[in-house]
Amino acid sequence: MGMTRRFEGKVVFVTGAARGQGRAEAVRFAEEGADVIAIDACAEFASTSYAGATEADLAETVRLVEKAGGKIVASKVDVRDFDGLSAALTAGIEQLGRLDVVVANAGICSAAMSWEITAEQWQETIDVNLTGVFHTAKAAIPHLIAQGEGGAIVFTSSVAGLKGTPFTGHYVATKHAITGLAKTMANELGEFRIRVNTVHPAGVESGMKITEMGPLFERYGATLAPIYMNTLPSHICQPEEIAATVAWLCSYEASQITGAQIPVDMGNLNR
Repeated sequence: MGMTRRFEGKVVFVTGAARGQGRAEAVRFAEEGADVIAIDACAEFASTSYAGATEADLAETVRLVEKAGGKIVASKVDVRDFDGLSAALTAGIEQLGRLDVVVANAGICSAAMSWEITAEQWQETIDVNLTGVFHTAKAAIPHLIAQGEGGAIVFTSSVAGLKGTPFTGHYVATKHAITGLAKTMANELGEFRIRVNTVHPAGVESGMKITEMGPLFERYGATLAPIYMNTLPSHICQPEEIAATVAWLCSYEASQITGAQIPVDMGNLNR
């Protein structure tokens, strides 16, 4: 059975596209007929314990999108840089002709007890996960309104955008914040037929190996680890599973859904 092609003639903007969920989303949309504007910082972050995505990772996303039949305009841009992001998006729209879907996916995560989060950890997480998502929406929305054909925006939140997952207070704060931002934008943009929703994954196999979580679980695991447990026997999702939900949420099949929080969480929020 072939892939449904719900995005024929559409253009999708994806941030954090070099690997993980962002790459899977770019490829999924391309498989369904879309062209892609992709950005990624391709950088190391000071507050994270895992390696950052690289320009080689972004090049692999380009290869996979083209293999799936999509055109792609990819740039090395940090979502914290509004002018750079805006210029990359505008250049992509000029090349590909339009904009229909925005997936604000770029994000980082580190771990510490909330009162032990450093000023640097706090600021970098806020700047990437919250301000970066705001920048993405701020740059894209005027294009969608001017085009006058509606559109779909999805922010990658987390189960941590709906519950208090331990050891990640700074991350939880940003993921709750973008959930609230999406709800407000959904209300503001409804008259333009631009839908704004959030997806809420639990664990995803995406290259974000937060090594400092181990000692925290060892020390506090008996009381706090159950908050991370899922109803389904899965312990982790694949990026393609999140991408499938995002594609559905941005498609005509979900045309009446806006301001919603869609968990893809193996039942985590149900515990």
